[in-house]
Amino acid sequence: MRREVRDISTDSNRKLAIGLVAALCLLWLPGCATTSYIQKRNTRENPLTASLALVSNRGPHESQRTSQLLERYDLSDQYKKDPNAALLSLSTQDERSQESERLYAVAELAYIQGQQAKHDGKAVEALHYFQSALASSYAYLFSPMVADNRNPYDPQFRGACDLYNQALEDTLRLLHADGQLQPGKTYQLSSGDKHFTIKTRLDDHWDKQDFAEFDHFEFASDYEIKTLNNRHTTYGLGVPLIAIRKQANNAAPMEKYYPDMLSFACTALLQCSWNGEVGPDGKPAPQCELVFYNPMRRSRTEFAGRNIPLETDITTPLAYFLDNKQFHDKDIATLGLLKPTKVQNKQGLFMLEAYDPKRIPVTMVHGLWSSPMTWMDMFNDLRSFPEVRERYQFWFYLYPTGQPFWISAVQMRKDMKDLQETIDQQYHGHDAKTMEQMVLVGHSMGGLVSRLQTLDSGNDFWKIVSEKSIDELNASDEDQARLASTLFFRPNPSVSRVITIGTPHHGSDYSNSTTQWLGRRFIKLPAFLTNISTRLIRDNPDYFRDTQLLTTNTSIDSLAPDSPIFPVMMRAQKKSPVKYHNVVGLVSSKSLIGRIKTDSDGVVERESAELPDAVSQIFVEAQHTEIHTKPAAILEVRRILMEHAKEIDSRDRVASVPYPRSAVEPVSVTLSDSIGPEDAPLEIAIPLVPDGQEEPAMMR
Repeated sequence: MRREVRDISTDSNRKLAIGLVAALCLLWLPGCATTSYIQKRNTRENPLTASLALVSNRGPHESQRTSQLLERYDLSDQYKKDPNAALLSLSTQDERSQESERLYAVAELAYIQGQQAKHDGKAVEALHYFQSALASSYAYLFSPMVADNRNPYDPQFRGACDLYNQALEDTLRLLHADGQLQPGKTYQLSSGDKHFTIKTRLDDHWDKQDFAEFDHFEFASDYEIKTLNNRHTTYGLGVPLIAIRKQANNAAPMEKYYPDMLSFACTALLQCSWNGEVGPDGKPAPQCELVFYNPMRRSRTEFAGRNIPLETDITTPLAYFLDNKQFHDKDIATLGLLKPTKVQNKQGLFMLEAYDPKRIPVTMVHGLWSSPMTWMDMFNDLRSFPEVRERYQFWFYLYPTGQPFWISAVQMRKDMKDLQETIDQQYHGHDAKTMEQMVLVGHSMGGLVSRLQTLDSGNDFWKIVSEKSIDELNASDEDQARLASTLFFRPNPSVSRVITIGTPHHGSDYSNSTTQWLGRRFIKLPAFLTNISTRLIRDNPDYFRDTQLLTTNTSIDSLAPDSPIFPVMMRAQKKSPVKYHNVVGLVSSKSLIGRIKTDSDGVVERESAELPDAVSQIFVEAQHTEIHTKPAAILEVRRILMEHAKEIDSRDRVASVPYPRSAVEPVSVTLSDSIGPEDAPLEIAIPLVPDGQEEPAMMR
């Protein structure tokens, strides 16, 4: 009986240990509650569904205005008996005052008949009707014949836009079903007595070097968002698509930074012109071009002599990519925590859009038991601002989070250097100025990894472990080099600004004896890390003054408040003129005596989360795992990015003044409407005119 009790107790302890480590990890997990980002709709999204009752029991039917127009021309009965004949009669009416109404009605009725034909399985007939709807709605919107009575304030005008978009989408769907929807092809289409030649091409705003081909297209209207907080769309003309990238065959140097089956937002728009050519029937034949636009680079286009906004959806393609099974967040995040070796082959930087030498990189670094997927809400929201996506490109860093954060910082320095060399190789001769303006954004432990990219170690970090010279170390060249890379480093010259969010700058009380013990039991570090430490200590018995950094086994150990690395990080010299910004999370909780406290985000104490040398710092009411997904934090990052761009532009303008650099002096100006007492003075570079020289025209 005694033995049985002992076994039960051991089993209970094991279950308790597993439960505790799970609870610990959940406290640090930044938003990994689900990995399903998107789901297929039962019925595609269609703005005409309500107005034309496309899914009603009695089938689609015309709007009240179109019904009245049929009555006006005595075509109601004919339409019920022979819709095609009624459409032909309506389209041949010659009453200029009703031209726009008539065109709209033809487009609407043709679209309804196309939907009915498609439902009946008559694809050829459906294509005929959709093309008729497309031609009539296009004429309503752009034909000079209706310029005098076209009314953009009439709800019918937006209805014509919807008819154009949906007729184009249904036409593309029928082409797509036959595998014909490919950029670069030319199609000959006929609709009754109308004949079309349609050429297809990619818009010039796609990066031809990296993204010359797409594997296939999906329709954004077929999917609905499940996990991302916001869906970002714009309204105009065109069909939002999901363009799935075809993996490059030439193994270009940058290829390793693009994940497989990467998908992009795309908008297909049909543009037609009449240039005097005639069709087989001798009538004018429009020349049409189906253009696949990149809405991340442009939101409007010029055609038919007008500036046209594009209908776009930049979120659904992102969710489609994230829902790929190879990016299951919890799998990667858990492996990175408990078995860092399993993630090393996936570690590094990656991009979700083509590298652009003209835009400033923003690199996002995740925290403990997490992956880059934790950034997707912020990424999705930030790039919805045209002014942000015009100036910035977003990169993501994936690393195994089970190892001490300073080891991850070493690896990130190497990965950043490799990327720089790859860019120089593929984009030889390009202006790399934007690479020198990089912004790092780190959440939780990722903030520490990011800050270490900007510090100059000097001898400060080495002195934590030894007062002796590293040359006196009894170790192999390889072991000595690994130790030196951890404790001797220079700041990354590319990084000019760091934003930390919910970061334990002084460690976290959640790293205590219990959680550290659990971490050592469940986290399996790469053997080379533990073997090196063992060898170094064994072979140098009187060399080290403090072996804590060498014997720190896991990331949980590394975050202990009493770790000697935190005071050194605070004292270390940072790269000049790098700037730090800080976002602190606070949650309300009741103490034992019932008073409300706001001194923690639930994981990181306020005292540890604050950063004394930050040029800006805000407090967001949020738990640790959610801070970076909150609108207040996202808007703060946007504000910082726009401030960063403004300062760069200001420096560029000053640099363009044809006077010696000594003629430009910084003047400290304190803004009168500063938000808080901790706001730093704003430095504005003001060009001073040398004596005896004429004032530049720009200053008059």
